[in-house]
Amino acid sequence: MRESTGGTRDRIKAVALELFTEQGYEATSLREIAERLNVTKAALYYHFKSKDEIVTSFVEDRLDRMDALIDWARSQPATLDTRRAVIGRYADTMFDSEQPSVMRFFEQNQTALKSLAAGRLMRDRMLQLADVLSRGDDSPAAQLRAALAIFAVHSSWFAVRTPGITDAERRRIALEVADELLAAIGATSTDDSAPPA
Repeated sequence: MRESTGGTRDRIKAVALELFTEQGYEATSLREIAERLNVTKAALYYHFKSKDEIVTSFVEDRLDRMDALIDWARSQPATLDTRRAVIGRYADTMFDSEQPSVMRFFEQNQTALKSLAAGRLMRDRMLQLADVLSRGDDSPAAQLRAALAIFAVHSSWFAVRTPGITDAERRRIALEVADELLAAIGATSTDDSAPPA
């Protein structure tokens, strides 16, 4: 029985992700991915012409979900409740079943990702999401708080190193830190351009 094209693509992505995480993006070749899959390089090329295409495929679904979240957030009032809902929904996408492996890959291969189209697309969506979170407060401090709130969710995968911590605990901590940052957006009328005395 032949495997579906979608099933083959999913297998290729899973094996590539495993190798990229083990060895690093730069150190992994398409030949090694094909060998681990026990297929010819030509069979691999049928689905993906380059490692860049494989990496892009990792983030396509995530980009679609981020676009939907950004569109939804833009239709909501610029309130703390909206910001909390946005970061909560974003955390839901970050803590679904496949994301821990993808986040480990991103963490370990940041230098390589900066030059890839997928990395640039993710950076663009992150900035759009930060803009939505700081909507209603155009201060530099609000922009930074919004970006750091997103980063709190991301960095929980590698910054929280407590042995045995569950994903649910990791998510809760990330959202607590993000909420502290989000609560300060639009909350003050002081000049945020000057550092505190």
